[in-house]
Amino acid sequence: MATQTTGVTQTSTDPAGCKPRMKGRHLVMMSLGSAIGTGLFVGSGKGVAAAGPATLVAYVVAGLLVIAIMYMLGEMVAAHPDSGAFSVYTSRAMGPAAGFAMGWVWWIELVIVVAAEAIAAASTLVAMWPIAPVWLLTLIFLVVLTAVNLLGVDRFGEFEFWFALLKVAAVLVFLVIGVLLICGVLAAPAAGASNLVGHGGFMPNGWSGIAAALLMVTFSFGGIEIMAVAAAETEDPARNVSRAVRTIVWRILLFYMGSVAIMVIAVPWDDPKLGTSPFVAVLDRAGIPAASEVMTLVIVLALLSSLNANLYGAARMLGSLAERGMAPRAAMRTRGRSVPAMAVLASVLFGFCCVLATFWWGDTVLGTLLNIVGSTIIVTYFFTICSQYVLRRQVEREGTPLPMRIKGFPVVSWAAMILLVSIMVLGMFAPDVRAQLLSTGALVVVLYLVGIAWSLHDGRSPFRPTTD
Repeated sequence: MATQTTGVTQTSTDPAGCKPRMKGRHLVMMSLGSAIGTGLFVGSGKGVAAAGPATLVAYVVAGLLVIAIMYMLGEMVAAHPDSGAFSVYTSRAMGPAAGFAMGWVWWIELVIVVAAEAIAAASTLVAMWPIAPVWLLTLIFLVVLTAVNLLGVDRFGEFEFWFALLKVAAVLVFLVIGVLLICGVLAAPAAGASNLVGHGGFMPNGWSGIAAALLMVTFSFGGIEIMAVAAAETEDPARNVSRAVRTIVWRILLFYMGSVAIMVIAVPWDDPKLGTSPFVAVLDRAGIPAASEVMTLVIVLALLSSLNANLYGAARMLGSLAERGMAPRAAMRTRGRSVPAMAVLASVLFGFCCVLATFWWGDTVLGTLLNIVGSTIIVTYFFTICSQYVLRRQVEREGTPLPMRIKGFPVVSWAAMILLVSIMVLGMFAPDVRAQLLSTGALVVVLYLVGIAWSLHDGRSPFRPTTD
């Protein structure tokens, strides 16, 4: 899915009132590290447990979908960088009511994810080293990363750059160790390819196992869309967005598919440890000392990095909604270094409430949060595909040049939508996923109706595409 670039460079516009200060390397590394979190370090093991070695098929299918989504986002972002990202593009394609629903769904998703990641990081650390109560560590993590987000986008970008670099380095080390293990270079016996066909074969749980893994894998890619929001505060967004999108392609191929391939080759898919701690299972098989301790620290860093980026994304989306009159105007206010401070504080407030909930109810809070946000990424993907299709048709009618252009349009857009709908249909046959899809669908409908009411009150047509 190659892209073409033109010499047209669009200026960065930022409705939230933030000035572009993030460097190109910050955006590229953020896009590289945004999906390297629990989805890879833990979720990959759950996919293997569901489908066995055939989980590689699920990663190929979900990977193709995510690559298509990111190219669609990249095309829109390079032409019109905006902190409101998919919410703004949805408004331009389908009207302000749809943009309202998209913006608020994504903000709600990130607010919950920020709280969940803080609790998960604290719980993971305490499970290995009980140095403090989970609620206290959760509070410390939230306070520190809120402060990072209040320092300014340039300092946030530098902080996130090194966070992401540590995660990338950890995965690269794992890949090297895995290859050495498979080839028999290490002291452990060479794994060969026997685990791919042994223990029930390549598809031990049949097509139903692949379908179950596909749902888990698709949800685990959530986070890469942060790049679309951050582009508005980046130098030369048209060029840097194109670089970031291309980076995502080989990241998915190398990091996700490479890591999972090593897992199912090096360790039998039905090994219980692979389902809960896949990276540790491989490192233990390789005879790496203190593997559990090292991976615990990596996972905690990965969670905190994702928390940091998601808090940034939530604040910028809320600021954009406020700028367009879809949220309280107070969220627009900025302080020194052009930081939307009120939006940052509003976006982390739910996390602080969850600190109290964790103090009272313990581990049950994290499970509840994860069940709430499981399928919200599907909404973002759906609106992204629809918006790109409509806006690309409009550009072609007008003959407007694009800084970044997807080849294969509209086939790619239709194929991505068919695949996404197929995943949603599969999800309706899984009780847990069905509950998430239905509750998320209900939330979208409610917010869409609120968006219609807001548009009418504001004197706008809820369904007429906007130009702002």
